[in-house]
Amino acid sequence: MASASKVVVKVGSSSLTTPQGMIDVDRVDALVDVLAARRRTGTQIVLVSSGAIAAGLGPLGLSARPRDLATQQAAASVGQGVLVARYTSSFARYSLRVGQVLLTADDMMRRANHANAQRTLNRLLELGIVPIVNENDTVATDEIRFGDNDRLAALVSHLIHADALVLLSDVDALYDGPPSRLGTRRLTEVRGPEDLAGVELGKNGAAVGTGGMVTKVQAARIATGAGVPVVLTAAAHAAQALAGADVGTYFHPGGRHPGTRLLWLAHATTGRGRLHLDEGAVEAVVARRKSLLPAGVTSVEGEFAAGDPVDLCGPQGLVVARGLVNFDATEIPGLLGRSTRELASTLGPEYERELIHRDDIVILETHA
Repeated sequence: MASASKVVVKVGSSSLTTPQGMIDVDRVDALVDVLAARRRTGTQIVLVSSGAIAAGLGPLGLSARPRDLATQQAAASVGQGVLVARYTSSFARYSLRVGQVLLTADDMMRRANHANAQRTLNRLLELGIVPIVNENDTVATDEIRFGDNDRLAALVSHLIHADALVLLSDVDALYDGPPSRLGTRRLTEVRGPEDLAGVELGKNGAAVGTGGMVTKVQAARIATGAGVPVVLTAAAHAAQALAGADVGTYFHPGGRHPGTRLLWLAHATTGRGRLHLDEGAVEAVVARRKSLLPAGVTSVEGEFAAGDPVDLCGPQGLVVARGLVNFDATEIPGLLGRSTRELASTLGPEYERELIHRDDIVILETHA
């Protein structure tokens, strides 16, 4: 952590706002003090910040986070401006400029949009700007949202090839049970899934947030699986975490370094439909990493368009992979069980192609 030259820092809503939903100026300034100090050493910083919806509660006269999507989006629309204005003012104390970057999962699964997001973030860093990243709650629907900024931060850390990810929240570390329970101990390091055996993870986050310890551990798994080390700790310990002190929980990096788009496809999307495969197609896609051809598909479910993510299921209905499909759902039934050569001769040369190209398929974790 102390030597990392490019760091993603994620901060949750509860670490930035009052219980009434207003931005806590002192908390924001305290965080910016830490980030600016690290920035002065030459480290590039990307801040993934929650708080847009929470910041919109007060101005809209709402006493709690709304449950319906439309009101959440309205609160985000009001709150995002409040949040970025506060960051702009706070970083300006150190002559640092910020740039707002709003992302949706739908953006990231499209090849051109994904490359553009990567290019934008890298250029902002080259220009000495501190990017402030958030999910675009104003337009994101349930089908195209990340769901929590912990996962978004993990994916951004891989997108920009960060050296480290720091997850800040209102909890100072990962414990093997409820921190208030007598005898509960802090987990100082996590090297793999075996270190989490028997650990009780709280599912609910603060009233103004969407996450909890489950989402933070999942985010740590995504980042470390992509080779990025992670520290999980409280916002009050941000300076110590960035300095490499013994605070919070350190998740060691490991595993393979998957392609960026495949990481997004696996962790930032949900299938818009399902393609059911026969045994031969499952073996070709999962074991031999081949493209999916129409001949190996037995049925199709759902409504989706070409370019959408779809889940690939084996004969027993178990999801084994996810991919970006090349045809609309309405076209596929007429293609099933037929070879691409036959399809090309009867329907035209544009049908002599895969349902899903192997470069657009990710094998899901339980079947990797």
